[in-house]
Amino acid sequence: MKGPIIDIEVAQQHKLKPISKIAKKAGIPDEFLELYGNFKAKINLKFNEEIIKNKEGNLILVTAITPTKAGEGKTTTTIGIGDALTLAGKKSMICLREPSMGPVFGLKGGATGGGYSQVVPMDDINLHFTGDMHAITSANNLISAILDNHIFQGNELNIDPEKIIWKRAIDMNDRSLRNINIGLGKGNGLERNDGFNITVASEIMAILCLSKDLEDFKQRVSKIIVAYTKDNLPITVKDLKIVGSVALLLKDAIKPNLVQTLGATPTFIHGGPFANIAHGSNSIIATKMALKMADFVVTEAGFGADLGAEKFLDIKAQEAGLNPKMVVIVASIRALKMHGGVAKENLTRVNTIALLKGVENLAKHIENIKQFKLPYVVAINRFPDDTKKEVDALLAWCKDNNHPGFISNVFTKGGKGAIEIAKFIVDNINPKTKYQPIYNREDDLENKIKMIATKIYGAKDVVYSETALQDLKRIKQVGYNHAYICMAKTPSSLSDDEKLLGRPRDFIITIREVRLAAGANFVIPLTGNIMTMPGLPRVPAAEKIDILPDGTIVGLY
Repeated sequence: MKGPIIDIEVAQQHKLKPISKIAKKAGIPDEFLELYGNFKAKINLKFNEEIIKNKEGNLILVTAITPTKAGEGKTTTTIGIGDALTLAGKKSMICLREPSMGPVFGLKGGATGGGYSQVVPMDDINLHFTGDMHAITSANNLISAILDNHIFQGNELNIDPEKIIWKRAIDMNDRSLRNINIGLGKGNGLERNDGFNITVASEIMAILCLSKDLEDFKQRVSKIIVAYTKDNLPITVKDLKIVGSVALLLKDAIKPNLVQTLGATPTFIHGGPFANIAHGSNSIIATKMALKMADFVVTEAGFGADLGAEKFLDIKAQEAGLNPKMVVIVASIRALKMHGGVAKENLTRVNTIALLKGVENLAKHIENIKQFKLPYVVAINRFPDDTKKEVDALLAWCKDNNHPGFISNVFTKGGKGAIEIAKFIVDNINPKTKYQPIYNREDDLENKIKMIATKIYGAKDVVYSETALQDLKRIKQVGYNHAYICMAKTPSSLSDDEKLLGRPRDFIITIREVRLAAGANFVIPLTGNIMTMPGLPRVPAAEKIDILPDGTIVGLY
């Protein structure tokens, strides 16, 4: 292909294999394959009974430095490493999250990789896919509808309308829906304040990704707290008598989605919680199924190691009994230069001084992974305008500080661009590796929050608003002092201030509110100005997307 590499053009020019062939390659019999056209399928959960005695493969976690507008390429690298392991003759699989249409039509774009390191069909995956997002949205809003109807029909449960904590959901960035009034007009129910979360921030999404099977999903849904009574007693979905209806809406969404990479590596894409406001990793069901099918399973966690990797290791891995064997930390020279103080418009200029200043951010993320007692490798995602001088400087820094580091050229070369990284992973896997969580789940909520803030973020201390203190008191009263911690924090800084790049020190984390996700068994401390309903930028990506008369999609990335 001549000229710049355009993701969707690469995807459209690729000849996909029938998904039945990909399933056969992965070892999935036809009887467990539920086709969604020729190139997508769901896997019936009964397949788990067939593979239950299989030995588990090696789990490789891909994380990154603190993201910048310059780009890091974490998903692209994840896919490239999976393809590289396939090229190396290993039976490999990839596990990714499902993209939300909010970022697709907003600022970030899709989440299917880039260049010659993509999962396909990228347009389907980035849009409606197999309908999982719609099912989650519907389940979330069923709870809202039943809750408001219960109050309208006499309020037998004595729900206090001022203490309703469940919000509606939509899979779109729409700041206008953050705070709304409902029930306006005669006969339309109780007039009250409400609001929307983006679907990926719904507790239904978190539960889907943390459940082990359908029964576990139902048990978790039953525990969701939606409101409190006038006597401050919690009201759950079980109290509303709709656990079965919610589960029914998710009967297909709970099954993993099978697709393929450009290198024909089988890939599960299932579940999609954001990592800044949720726990940021794909479903336990998909990950554990893949581990029973492949020698190497490559997965990613959202944003930097301070968010996605911390939550993967402290929440998902503990809950699922996972034990990652290696962590890949993705960095780009462009992003490190931004952390060193270079403006985005000046990134093409050679600046090794800024690069080596910004590398402090990478050093902190390496430190974070080492605190979990895990081996790691640095993947330097190379961009076309990276100079040899800068590449050599970063490789020299890695060598001087005893950090294994390799150049990744997966964007332009696909799996062939990550052969060195794949070889390092294969050669350095240690079956005895056992990671160590950052906190003890039995500790008080405040202690766990402080451990994350000080050890992972590098904060000096944590302070709480009066609202947050009251939230913590109520959460403890209803019996969730030993829940996991799912911090809601800006992904753009190690601190709670998105403007503090690099490696900030001596800062204080401020908790303004704490929410309880009882079904997911975690509490969500909200820091800074983090919101659970993003807004659109001045020029949304939606303005550049179109479908031509012949059905060709343009502008999607």
